[in-house]
Amino acid sequence: MDVHNVGGLGSRLFERIPDRLFGPLASPNRHQYWSLLCYLYRRRFGPDAPLPPSRGFVPRDILQDVEDHIRYAPDWHLEEGDDSGLSLDQRAANYFRRLVQAGWFRTEKHGLAQTISMAPSVSQMLTLLVDFAEKDPVFVSGKIHSIDALISKILNGGGGGDVFREAAEQCRNLLVYIRTTGTNVRDLMASIATQETTAEYARRFFRDYVLNMFIGDYKELRTQEHPLSRRPHILQAVETLSSVPEHRMRLMEWYTSRLADGDKTKATAAFDRDLRRLEELNRVEEYLERLDDEVRSANKCALIVLQYRIQTVRPIDDLLRQAIDGLLANGQEESFDGPMETWPHVFAPGSLMSGAKLAQPRKEIQRLPPSPLRKAVLSEHTRAIGNLVRRAQERRRITPAKLRAYATSALDGQEKIESEVLPVDSIENLRAYQSFNTLANLLKSKIATSGMQARRQIAGFDVVSDEDGPNEHPFLIAQSFEIRLRKPRSNNKGD
Repeated sequence: MDVHNVGGLGSRLFERIPDRLFGPLASPNRHQYWSLLCYLYRRRFGPDAPLPPSRGFVPRDILQDVEDHIRYAPDWHLEEGDDSGLSLDQRAANYFRRLVQAGWFRTEKHGLAQTISMAPSVSQMLTLLVDFAEKDPVFVSGKIHSIDALISKILNGGGGGDVFREAAEQCRNLLVYIRTTGTNVRDLMASIATQETTAEYARRFFRDYVLNMFIGDYKELRTQEHPLSRRPHILQAVETLSSVPEHRMRLMEWYTSRLADGDKTKATAAFDRDLRRLEELNRVEEYLERLDDEVRSANKCALIVLQYRIQTVRPIDDLLRQAIDGLLANGQEESFDGPMETWPHVFAPGSLMSGAKLAQPRKEIQRLPPSPLRKAVLSEHTRAIGNLVRRAQERRRITPAKLRAYATSALDGQEKIESEVLPVDSIENLRAYQSFNTLANLLKSKIATSGMQARRQIAGFDVVSDEDGPNEHPFLIAQSFEIRLRKPRSNNKGD
């Protein structure tokens, strides 16, 4: 089996970028080349740079930027074939020529003029590298808000397969990031442990720990106000999109026409893959539990190291060595000849050897067990009750779409209908009836903002309150009203 072509991924990278692109970043001057690339990226080719010319930059402008950068950059190492006697502009030309040869920049000719530009694929690669090098901690709250908004948009008919695919990609990236954060915590603790001084160890631990390096809102993840608590709502919406034929057919049409080029089998596989990525959000609790274990282990290790280093501040080995050197300097070397039983007269009681200098027995301090970072696992009964409550709330929730559907079904082709004959045979219909009664009262009021808001709820219909009509209702004390189909305005002018 050819390992270079497994899944077609072996050669795709170098089909998009030049083969020698990473050559300068693997040389002895890799730090200097990377600093130069970042400088040119921010000044000329990055998204925050001014709009570049359509045909590229003039070479002298780029060379001037390179010269300005290396004038104040750290010293570059001499590589094979380099001449130490070159001037600043010659060195700048050599460094930039190597970047061009590696493929970071390309030269083009337009008539007699020569320009410098960066290929789109190379620019994208440099953007990924800069983002990776300057990555800030991820805020889970913003990611969950974004996924929830995308799924809600699809559920309300405002998005298609492209929005569904974006939500699945965001969910997958978030879960992969949380899953690998535990390994990042272990790597961070291993790097902190190499610090020689206690002050530097404590500084690195409190500065570079999880909150500032990995997850910006880690300590808020378990609160009820955190958007992560909307996870059941997101999963319920995803289940609706996959099970309701209307939503599933609408999404499958996009996958078939846009992503699979008419191949229904391929479209179904792609849709099921994105659906599984969104359903993986149900495992976020498992990933957070594992991360909690890693954090507790890191905290315990850090406290042990800090306690040990604080208790061993006095250099005992240096004190013993100084004492022995002092005795030898005073001519006491013959006192160390013979068996150890003859040594006590050398180490007489006092500041050097006394009972007060011995370590005290360790006292066990009974500490309260730490409070758990997560809530208890819900029982099946409690989970079922919660699902029933959520379904009941959903049935009682009224949206403009539900109101319009109720009015259209009740009119059944007529232009108007009175409230006495409106159907109230279900919870949904009763809630719609109650909402139309409220809207009729709002439209009857003299408050302009309330009337505008009510009209937006029932686009295409009018609700007129009937004060003379009967107000008897089997379930509600309500004023009679009438639902009318709003007629379009006529554009004909008068004679």
